[in-house]
Amino acid sequence: MTKAYKILIPDDLSTAGLDILRSDPEVTLNLAKKLPRAELLAQIGDYDALIVRSETKVDEAVIAAGIKLRVIGRAGIGVDTIDVDAATRRGVIVMNTPQANTTATCEHTMAMMLALARYIPQGDASVRRLEWTRNKFNGVQLQGKILGVVGFGRIGTQVARRAQSFGMEIVAYDPFVSEEVARANKVRLLSLEDLLATSDFVTLHASLIAGSKGVLSREAISKMKKGARVINVARGALIDMEALQEALISGHIAGAAIDVFEEEPPGDHPLFKLPNVVVTPHLGASTVEAQRDVSIQMAEQILDALHDRDVRNAVNFPPIDPAALPALRPYLGLAEKLGGLQANLMNGPIRTVELELRGDDITPHGKPITVALLRGLLAAQLGRDSVNYVNAPFIAQERNIVVSQIQDLGHSEYTNLIVCRVTGENQKDAHTVAGVLFAGSQPRIVQMDSFRIDAVPEGNILIVSSKDMPGVIGRLGTILGANYVNIAEFRLGRTAPGDRALNFINLDGDVPDYAMKAIRDLPEVVSAIQMVL
Repeated sequence: MTKAYKILIPDDLSTAGLDILRSDPEVTLNLAKKLPRAELLAQIGDYDALIVRSETKVDEAVIAAGIKLRVIGRAGIGVDTIDVDAATRRGVIVMNTPQANTTATCEHTMAMMLALARYIPQGDASVRRLEWTRNKFNGVQLQGKILGVVGFGRIGTQVARRAQSFGMEIVAYDPFVSEEVARANKVRLLSLEDLLATSDFVTLHASLIAGSKGVLSREAISKMKKGARVINVARGALIDMEALQEALISGHIAGAAIDVFEEEPPGDHPLFKLPNVVVTPHLGASTVEAQRDVSIQMAEQILDALHDRDVRNAVNFPPIDPAALPALRPYLGLAEKLGGLQANLMNGPIRTVELELRGDDITPHGKPITVALLRGLLAAQLGRDSVNYVNAPFIAQERNIVVSQIQDLGHSEYTNLIVCRVTGENQKDAHTVAGVLFAGSQPRIVQMDSFRIDAVPEGNILIVSSKDMPGVIGRLGTILGANYVNIAEFRLGRTAPGDRALNFINLDGDVPDYAMKAIRDLPEVVSAIQMVL
């Protein structure tokens, strides 16, 4: 029998996954470890699938050279080493394994917490120096302490359960988790400020998205309980490391356990010189079992995709007939933008998502468009690596979000219109947005609540709700200009002259926090939100 599928694996993969791949009589494997880039470019054109870890960079040139390539598998979570957009344009599926390392990461978090609390690395080093200075390593117990979990997703939830077995009280901060989910896990939801002020230990498990970068900023660290300890086994950029270092030196923070850095390897980092810091080289997922589970899951996913049985954990592939994808892809992109916009408009947990589709081009595709909108909605909260077209409905169900299709949501009369209404726990926290495609490919927002508008949902966006009165646009422009933020487009909608106005402003960069405060302090401004779509 001629073997139908060839798979290239240039990085390490556990034998458990390799055995599954080898057991398929239609598969030929090439285990080409440490394959030079030139060789990768020369060989990739012969392969149907590529399985990588973090070592191999799969950029646009590699994807272009992979003329037979159907699927790229990342044996892990992060796909930052893969040019997903290039793969999507070429019709190549990109998939990852987001669930496989949950247990390993949870256990490493607990190990770091215990090592931090009991000075285990310092004590080990001291004994090896032939010292016996027990009084230098007088630690603290976990029992009775308050653990603050920042990011209460899959990993944060599991860490909370393990910490509860140590007798810890758990508080959590996650603006997208409902009280119902928190109660089910015996956890109290707090604001970030209250969590930091009351927690003896703070562990970070937030995805790295625009709103979470630097969540432990200098200001946030200053509000932490004196003597608290910090654990980060998530993403290095979640912490302002310079501010953390200063707080550790001053004694405001008693200790920190760090597994991840914004740049890895971090080089001779200043934290390494501090006696109250525990560090590990990004070991969160580094267990035999996690690597085994990652390899098994990836092998099964690759075979199912190659044999057209199923596509799971794909970051760029909707659950539709591939033949229909080219015509539908622009609408899926529009739906994601609408979801991302809604996520940024909401003030808390989401309870319902209602969708209306109008037009012959899109009404037959209600399911994939709904999934695309959910992906945009949830990815804005959890990060794009965590949400895809396959698991978005499951995550929505897990968060008790009720999804439905209804009629007569929008007041616009466009053909092939997508309208979405999202409601929070407070019924007053609700927004309706609608979008269309201009020229068959250009996404436009044509309705936001009661406002008719024509706005481009791309890039840096500032949305300002204000009173409709003279001078508002000028004052907004003055503040932005004074802070060197260039306006790309300015779109205005209003309910009636002299009533309310909606300013939808496309920008060439971020608005600094102090400029946002100046905008919100304007007497005519009702609210101001910035986002990236």
